[in-house]
Amino acid sequence: MTLTPASEQAQSEVVDLCAELIRFDTSNPTSDERAAADWVVDRLAEVGIASELVESAPGRASVIARIAGGEGGDPARGALLVHGHLDVVPADASEWQVPPFSGEIRDGYLWGRGAIDMKDTVAVMLATARHFARTGTKPARDVVLAFLADEEAGGKFGAHWLVEHRPDLFSGVTEAIGEGGGFSFALDDTRRLYPIENAQRGMAWMELTANGRAGHGSSPNDENAVTDLAESLTRIGRETFPVRLIEPVRALLEEAARLYGVAFDEDDIEATLARLGPVADFMQVVLRNSANPTMFTAGYQTNVIPGRATARVDGRFLPGHEQELIDTIDRLLLPSVSREWVNHDIAMETTFDGPLVDAMCDAVRAEDPDGHPVPYCNPGGTDAKAFTRLGIRCFGFKGLKLPHDLDYGRLFHGVDERVPLEGLRFGVRVMTRLWQSC
Repeated sequence: MTLTPASEQAQSEVVDLCAELIRFDTSNPTSDERAAADWVVDRLAEVGIASELVESAPGRASVIARIAGGEGGDPARGALLVHGHLDVVPADASEWQVPPFSGEIRDGYLWGRGAIDMKDTVAVMLATARHFARTGTKPARDVVLAFLADEEAGGKFGAHWLVEHRPDLFSGVTEAIGEGGGFSFALDDTRRLYPIENAQRGMAWMELTANGRAGHGSSPNDENAVTDLAESLTRIGRETFPVRLIEPVRALLEEAARLYGVAFDEDDIEATLARLGPVADFMQVVLRNSANPTMFTAGYQTNVIPGRATARVDGRFLPGHEQELIDTIDRLLLPSVSREWVNHDIAMETTFDGPLVDAMCDAVRAEDPDGHPVPYCNPGGTDAKAFTRLGIRCFGFKGLKLPHDLDYGRLFHGVDERVPLEGLRFGVRVMTRLWQSC
């Protein structure tokens, strides 16, 4: 197959597109996405791509467009959904080296909230779509573009709303790519893994409530709601869940061991990890379930023991191990403490095979011969959870090559978020290849 490479124009404008996107403050929940969504509609319209803007609530806007595939594609494979979200988490400007919504370029990086989560990928989607429209290049199959609201708060006003109320927008879609994978991870000075997400841990955010006996702060009280809740949270926070080696995690560790030339022993994972250098820290989070206390609320006066205390816990579970998480939490709670779900969403996993997987791997290798694509389990969650409900097979793939000294994982929701300019250009080259062979 002869592929049309990404144009210099597309590789140049992706930086400007990303900078403009960053300058829209789409902090969730303090802002909305409407202005950014209008801007996306205009950028598509400039090159003749029609789109539909959908509001699930005032200001909570998503944009959907469809690019027709060329002749010779396999209609039985259906359309490919390429999705990204327009919202970002908030940023405290006092903590940053640059204003977080400035889109400033410095030292070969574009800085700002959303630079890697995920306005970089949204810009790559736009630049690639505009390149296809300007040059008349056709994707191998229909490509549905989704620029989504509300991902950072679980997608209630974005992907989940669209799946429930506007499934027609995704008619014929059989596979999808979004965030959560396709970035480079340095093994050494020359070689890189490219983890491609084919699994996600599930989400089990819960609120815990302790009910006790209110009283004076100076008096003994063996039904203190604060004490009972604090003890329950301490138990949860100190709990270490057992290792559960799901297939995507096993496959990544085995490939890393092969590349390092060391033995892989699944019966002694800790010893195996000790031989895998930086991969060990990278993979610790997807070896097991987790539950971390994150919020605590109680009381209104120092000398009053409240009758009620509440807290939030961020629980995550590996595919196939949801019940283990629930049973463990219930075992750790004192009898006075109850739980209810704040946000409860599925874990997901698909096999690492098929023409789309081959196309993603080939696109990476073509642009980075020292890159090694591998399966990957995302420790968090993305809008893919919503699209899975439509029977769509979902992957995480953004196509981002990173400098070896950039700690990519710590920039997510962190201070001084930034993306390398060359990484954006790399993404356009990879995405252009992928759309033509997907």
